[in-house]
Amino acid sequence: MTIFENHSLLPYNTFGIAAKARYFSPIGSLEQLDACISRNKKSFQLPLLILGGGSNLLFTQDFNGWVIKNEIKGIELVREDEGYYYIKAMAGENWHGLVMHCVAKNYAGLENLSLIPGNVGASPMQNIGAYGVEVKDVFFELEAYHIADRRVIKFSATDCSFGYRESVFKRALKNQFIILSVTYQLRKVPVFQTSYGAIEKELEAMHVTTPSVKAISDAVIRIRSSKLPDPAVIGNAGSFFKNPVIDVTQYDRLKKAFAGIPGYAQANTVKVPAGWLIEQCGWKGYRQGDAGCYNKQALVLVNYGHATGAEIFDLSSSIIQSVEQKFGILLEREVNII
Repeated sequence: MTIFENHSLLPYNTFGIAAKARYFSPIGSLEQLDACISRNKKSFQLPLLILGGGSNLLFTQDFNGWVIKNEIKGIELVREDEGYYYIKAMAGENWHGLVMHCVAKNYAGLENLSLIPGNVGASPMQNIGAYGVEVKDVFFELEAYHIADRRVIKFSATDCSFGYRESVFKRALKNQFIILSVTYQLRKVPVFQTSYGAIEKELEAMHVTTPSVKAISDAVIRIRSSKLPDPAVIGNAGSFFKNPVIDVTQYDRLKKAFAGIPGYAQANTVKVPAGWLIEQCGWKGYRQGDAGCYNKQALVLVNYGHATGAEIFDLSSSIIQSVEQKFGILLEREVNII
């Protein structure tokens, strides 16, 4: 176990925000993690922050605690049955790397989730999703370390209480567990999701007549690359806000006032694209200093170079306020604020 003091977090967050941690430790095994937790309980008694890919957080200040960087790696086929492959990935694996591993082996189910930044450990915590697919659709089980008891516990899909960009780890069990590994149930015979977004149109542009796991993945990568900034070039954390879900009555009322408002029906509710709402309020392409709203996708807030986390946060607050004033919809941040 290595402990660094007053350690820069700049390389460890995709927003590219300059912040420091009082203590910082990279860990590559359960034993190293347990040693950190034990040391903290006995000596430091500091707040903990478990860091994965750093792609879903915004530092608005230095972290006066202990940042533990999860670098536990490994991908393996743990079993298979007549219809499925069961792929276990350790939490420190890069998410897109896992997707590419599965695409190369023709394991079906993750292809719509290509090019999402971050690590495997965050995938069930956030119930990440894109283009009609969410992690809960392919989730089998996970292993997590209970900080208080210092023991590993398995969670089923039911245990995780998945919701839209939600899980039990963001609510009832927040800050109580550290996800160690996730096992995904991937199909041997693909069931493709191509109707959401521009996938079908992109497949046509690629001259693909018969969809495949790789073709869907390639299409998603092309779409995402065309409208989302590369964090290595422009600091960002992907979608900054959740797409709001409103009741049908409210949507019908908004439809009368704003004829072009898009919506996706779900049971007795309607999901409204947050990017459209933000764009209608005039924020798309907005920039003040180095904090801005991306010019190709209003859902993405960006750091053009030297913005502070506080400046990004203030911009998000202004966007939330203007959307609520115009549409009566309160946007919720998807990014974790530190």
